[in-house]
Order: sequence, then C-alpha cells, then structure tokens
Amino acid sequence: MERILAAAAIAAIPFSASAARTPILHDPVALNIGVNCQWQTRCIRQQRAAMNRALRYVAQARPPRWRIQLCNRNAGRAGNRVDWIGFDHCIRNSALRPPGLKKRKH
Repeated sequence: MERILAAAAIAAIPFSASAARTPILHDPVALNIGVNCQWQTRCIRQQRAAMNRALRYVAQARPPRWRIQLCNRNAGRAGNRVDWIGFDHCIRNSALRPPGLKKRKH
C-alpha cells in the first residue's frame, strides 16, 4: 500500500514547465476539452487549435450576434460541453441565415 501511495505522489509531480501551469481543475476550458476528448492528446490538440482559430475569426470578422448564438447552441449539444471544431466550422459557414427567416418557394 505504501508503494502505491509513493508511486501516486511521484506521478503527481510535474516534470516539465508546461505541466506546472494552472491546475486542470481551475481551467474550465481545458477541463471541458479534456472531458469531450476523453483525455486523448490528439483530440485535445485539435480542439484547442479550432478554439484559437474560431476566437481569432470572431475577433476579426465580428459576425452578427445571432450567428454566434446559433453556433453556440449547435456546438453545445451535449449540455455544458462545447465542441470547438463544430463551432469553428459553423461560425465560418456563409450559408447560415438568421433564425425565423424562411426561404420562399417560387
């Protein structure tokens, strides 16, 4: 039992500078992405990259509020979890129309 506790204590020690940053429980974005990705490194990298692309796009393009709200709803289908890849694709979709507007059939 003592060996297991010692191994757990050693495993908890950060071995690099990046591991010594804010604890994951105090970083809601990292926690959200980690839970969505089931802590798979490749998935986490893809989600973070999509998040950064989407945030840069929103800051530069300043899309209308309805588009951001629509994409938030679409990307947040699983409760409080956000799929950043889905949000990034949605926010850039030029075919989206404001809710309530219907196409007329001729």
